[in-house]
This record gives sequence, structure tokens and C-alpha cells, in this order.
Amino acid sequence: MSEVKEESEELSEVKEESEELSDVKEKSEELSEVKEEKTKTFLKKRRAKKSTTCTQCGKSFTTKRSLEIHMRVHTGEKPFSCDQCGTSFSHSSSLNVHMRIHTGEKPFTCDQCGKNFSQSSALKSHMMIHTGEKPFTCDQSGKTFCSASLLKSHLTVHMKEKPHSCSLCGKSFSRLKYLRRHQKTHTGVREYMCFECETTFNTVNCLKQHQRIHTGEKPYNRSAHLKTHERIHTGEKPHKCSHCDKRFSRSAHLKTHERIHTGEKPHNRSASLKTHERIHTREKLYKCSHCDKRFSHSSYLKIHERIHTGEKPYKCSHCEKRFNRSGTLKRHDMIHTGEKPHTYDELKEHQKIHTGKNLWRQSSGSRRRSHKIFKRDINLILINSLTLFFI
Repeated sequence: MSEVKEESEELSEVKEESEELSDVKEKSEELSEVKEEKTKTFLKKRRAKKSTTCTQCGKSFTTKRSLEIHMRVHTGEKPFSCDQCGTSFSHSSSLNVHMRIHTGEKPFTCDQCGKNFSQSSALKSHMMIHTGEKPFTCDQSGKTFCSASLLKSHLTVHMKEKPHSCSLCGKSFSRLKYLRRHQKTHTGVREYMCFECETTFNTVNCLKQHQRIHTGEKPYNRSAHLKTHERIHTGEKPHKCSHCDKRFSRSAHLKTHERIHTGEKPHNRSASLKTHERIHTREKLYKCSHCDKRFSHSSYLKIHERIHTGEKPYKCSHCEKRFNRSGTLKRHDMIHTGEKPHTYDELKEHQKIHTGKNLWRQSSGSRRRSHKIFKRDINLILINSLTLFFI
């Protein structure tokens, strides 16, 4: 009987101990939950202290430094300046990328064609030429592009509004960057330099085009461009005028020609009219940065400056000769092709200069020149005769 009593007492003790343990367990679980909640609250408070929000656009940042850098977007602050050309940037990384223009550094190489690029994004866009990928589509014309920037540039074709006007010539532009690029033609700023010959240019595209002289690079690497270029040699003219039988190698040339039939006046915009009026006013806004010569059109200035820079972008396909004008190259090509573009009647008219027939039917300028040549020849004959006489 005493043994049963002892066992029951032991069992009651065990039960009490287990109950105590379960109470401790419950308390520890409660404590851990409280601890977890406190930790979460602490982290939230800490993050709230660290978090900084932009008062302009509501964007949040984890550090005050990140907010300070972001604020440059709104303030327009650009503390990092290029010591070569003075262009300023809001980020030091942007300045580092820009400096590659001056140093010529191109660390990113295409594994398909070996072409080098100064930016990884430029390489990425270039790779789409090889893959044929064009993920950006114009919703107005359906045209596709390999980069967002090309699509953005294309969209200006559909935009009728051109809010950015040049204060010097009145030309209007749909985007501010186009106006800034244009203004360089008036100011004469030429920030891009060729490291081979030290020739300077006002746009990076002009520099790239010039560098082909040194590198020997063939720009017609895309089938569409090559096909258009080959028409010069094949004589193919796929674009026919719907009003007459004239044909053209380029659609742009056909468009210009059709204005003869339609009576369309392309100078209907104030900027184009202003450019045209310079023929009458003789206003010359574009000054050569090498000499004092001035020109009414930027294209005329570009051709003229080749005299100073020595640039000769037009190379003869038959020999090694180069020319600074396409017209001079065409004239030179006739030596190789044997082409004689002048008709029999034109030749006959030209021969009158040599034969002297109908000499006085020439223009007053031609008559004066012919008379000078005649006087010069007579003087030479007299001098030779007198010399012989005194000998």
C-alpha cells in the first residue's frame, strides 16, 4: 500500500514538472515573438531615419549622398567639366565616358566584325546589325529600329511642331539638341579633333566620316546602303516619274524632280524662305574659322574648309587620286571611262574659240578674254621679231 502511495506522489511531481516546463516553453515563445516584433520595429525606424525623399519628384533614396546626386537632375548642376572642350556633366562616370572622344579609347569590341566602341550600349546597339533585331517600332509608320534613340529621332518626322528656333538664321528644330548642333555652324566651335592629322570638326559624325580617309574603312557595310551606292556604277534607276519618262537612282531625287510637275514650292516655311532670300540679300552668316571668307550656306562653308584641312573624301575607283568635290571626281572619271558627254553641236560651238568663226557672237566677257589673248600673242611676236633684228 505504501508503494502505490509513493508511485502516485512521484507521478504528480512529474506532472507538475511537465506543466512548469510547458509554461516556460510558452513564455519563451512569447518572448521570441516580442523580440522579433521589436527587431522589425527597430529596423523600420532605422530605415526611416536613413531614407531620404526628393521633394521635387517624390523619389526615395537610402543615402543622403544618393539624394544629393539625384537633385542635380532638377537643379541642372554639372560639377564635372572636361578640360579639353569645356563640356560639363552631372556625374563623374559620364565625364569618364565623354573623355574617350578625345583620347580615342574604345574598350568594347564586336566579336563579329572587330569594330570598337567607346560605350557598352553602343556595342549592344551595333550587335543588332548582325542579328537583324529591330525591337523598337514606330506606331505611326510601322518602321522598326534597333535602338530607342533612333526611334526617337525618327518620330520627329511626324512632329509638325518645331519649337526651337535659331536666333541667327531663323531655322527651326523639333529637338533642342538639333538646334545646339546647328548653332555650332555659326559660332565656329569645333570640339572634335582627328588625332592623325589634327583636323577639327563640329560634330562627331563629321569626324567619323573624315577618319575613314586614314582607316580605309568602307562605310557601306549594310546591304541597303551598298545597293544604293552600286547604282552609281550599274546606272540602275528604279524610281520613275509618274508624269514623264525620267528615271532616278534615289527616291529623294525623284521627289525633288516631281515638284516641276506639281508646282510645289518647298520654301513655304519661314526658315527655308529666309535661307533662299540670302541669294537676293547676299547675306553670309557662315564664316570660315581658318580665313575671313563668308558663305550663305553651311554646305558651301564645308566644301571651302577642305582647302584648309586638305580633306579629299572622294577617291577615284580606277586610280589613287582623291578630290575634295564630287563634281571634280566625276569629271576626272571621264579620263578612265572615255565618256564624252557633250553633243556634236556643243563641240562645234566650242571649236569656234579655236577657229575664230563667229567670234564676235560670243558674250562680252568671252570677247574681252579673246581680245586679251590676241593682244598678248601680237606683243610676243613683236618682241621676238625685235630680238632677232638686233641680233
